[in-house]
Amino acid sequence: MLFAYLDAAYAHLAELSRQGLGVSTPNPNVSAAIYSADGQIVAEGFHNRKISPDHAEVVALKKAGDSARGATIVVSLEPCAHTGSTPPCAQAIIDAEIARVIYAVKDPNPIAAGGAEVLKSAGIKVDFIPSAELEFVQRGWLQKINTGNPLLILKVAATLDGRTAAADGTSQWITNEISRKDVQLLRAQSDAILIGTNTALVDNPHLIPRGYDQRPVRVICGVQDIPTTHKIFDDEARTVHIKSKSLPELMEFFRKENFNQVLVEAGPTLGSAMVAAGLIDEIILYQAPKLLGAGKNFLNDIGIRTLAKHVSLELLSVEQLNGDIKSHYRLKGR
Repeated sequence: MLFAYLDAAYAHLAELSRQGLGVSTPNPNVSAAIYSADGQIVAEGFHNRKISPDHAEVVALKKAGDSARGATIVVSLEPCAHTGSTPPCAQAIIDAEIARVIYAVKDPNPIAAGGAEVLKSAGIKVDFIPSAELEFVQRGWLQKINTGNPLLILKVAATLDGRTAAADGTSQWITNEISRKDVQLLRAQSDAILIGTNTALVDNPHLIPRGYDQRPVRVICGVQDIPTTHKIFDDEARTVHIKSKSLPELMEFFRKENFNQVLVEAGPTLGSAMVAAGLIDEIILYQAPKLLGAGKNFLNDIGIRTLAKHVSLELLSVEQLNGDIKSHYRLKGR
C-alpha cells in the first residue's frame, strides 16, 4: 500500500534533509518519516546535532512512541549498524517493532554500513528504492565519505557580462534583495564559508547568515594581515585565518574539520586558483540584468589557452529571482 505514497514520502524527506544541512556535520543530513498502514504520517525527524545526538530514525521513533509498532519507516539513508556517539539505528528500529523499512541511499561508510542486513536478519521487511533527489540532497556527506573532501560550492554574484565589480571597485549591490536573501540560506546550509584575504580587507564581510541560527565557520585564506577590528573577527562565529596560499594546506584543514559542505565566496584570485586546481565541485551563479563592460571578472586566468581545454559544466537548475537569474552548475568530471 505504501508504494502509492512513496514519491510524496521521498519529496517530504528531501525537504527534511535540507533542514539538516549545516546542522548535521560531521554526520549526514538524514531524514526519516514513519507511516501507518494507510499511508498517514505518524512521526518524522531529521538529524540536528545542534539539538541532539539522535539520528533521524531515533528522532522519529521517539516522537511515534507505541505508534511505531507495525508501522513503516522511510529513511533517506540506510540505517546505521554501528555504535558511535549513539547506539545503532538498526537496533532502535528493531526494538520499536517497526514492520517495514524503506531507504533511498545505501550507506557507503564501511564503519556504519550493514544496517539493512541487520534489519532483515531480525525479520523486518527491507526495501532499497533509490532516489536521485535524496542522493543529491545528501551529496555533501556522500562526497566526503567517498573522496575525503567536502563539497565545495563557488558562489558568484555578477552582471550579465560576468563582472563582480565596476572599474572603480564598487560592487554593492549587483544583485537584488531576493538573490541576497537566497545567499543567506546557502550560508546557513554550509559548515564553513571561505574567502580570501583581499575580500576580507576590501569588503569587510560579516558572513553570518541573516535570519538563521546556524553559525558556519568563517575561513580566511591568504598571507595578508586582517585587522582584528574587522567584522569577521567578532564573537558571533568561529573564524580561522589560514595564513598561506597553499591549496593543499587549505584542503587538509577542511578534511581535518570533517566538513560536509563549504561555500566559497572568494574573489577571482582564490576562486580561479581553486577552479584551476580542480577543487570546485559546483558553481551557483546569481546574474543581475546589468551590463558594465569593464571591471572585475568573477574568474581570472585558469591556464586555458584553447577552446578544446575548456571546463565543462552541467546545468543542474535555473531559477528567476525577480529579474535576477540563479544558475546552479556541476563541474563535469567532479
